[in-house]
Amino acid sequence: MSRQQQFKNREENILATAEQLLLEAGSGDITLDSLADQLDLAKGTLYKHFSSKDELYLRIIIRYEEQLFDINKIDDGVAAGVVRMILQQLLNPQKALLLNQIEERLAASATGLNRMFGELYEIRRARMKRLLNTVSQYLSSQNSGLSSRDYLSTIWAIGQGGASLLNSSFYQRYLGRRDTLRAALIQQALDLPKQYPNSNNKVDDDMANLVQQIDSETEAHLKTKQS
Repeated sequence: MSRQQQFKNREENILATAEQLLLEAGSGDITLDSLADQLDLAKGTLYKHFSSKDELYLRIIIRYEEQLFDINKIDDGVAAGVVRMILQQLLNPQKALLLNQIEERLAASATGLNRMFGELYEIRRARMKRLLNTVSQYLSSQNSGLSSRDYLSTIWAIGQGGASLLNSSFYQRYLGRRDTLRAALIQQALDLPKQYPNSNNKVDDDMANLVQQIDSETEAHLKTKQS
């Protein structure tokens, strides 16, 4: 195995271990000392891969976004695509919520990470376009007049809200089994387009406008981070 491949494998192991420690801690923060101990590495070795803890955290978020992008690439039907969009949050609610909190914190306070934020936004823009295409096709298959924007927002609201419920031990006392709750939330999302019968099909125009909006907003984000 080449040194380059060894370096890459070690970095992947660092990211996976750091993510697991973050989930176990639940606080959105770990120490590099604890990470080095867990990996049985010298702390200085970590700095060969990441210049700071903030950079490590952002790399974990980028890695997660790349995983979501690959999951959304699976082409086994638009209904299945919609289900996966919701399950991404519901199957691992703690991870979805925690990484979102860390990203918000980094966006507000971290410095020197402009290039990496740009990388994150580029991946997210590509995934958003893929999600919009899935949503548009599903709405068309259901002959629904619901806009792509409103449907995608509803899917995220269901996923985010469901993740919060599934991640709460308090609510679990009253809501019972997690699998039945997940199934109910997914069914609600799949059935929603049928409540908005389509009188004149504007789905394609709606999607095109949203894609243009994503491009514009992403470019604005990049300019903000670079300033």
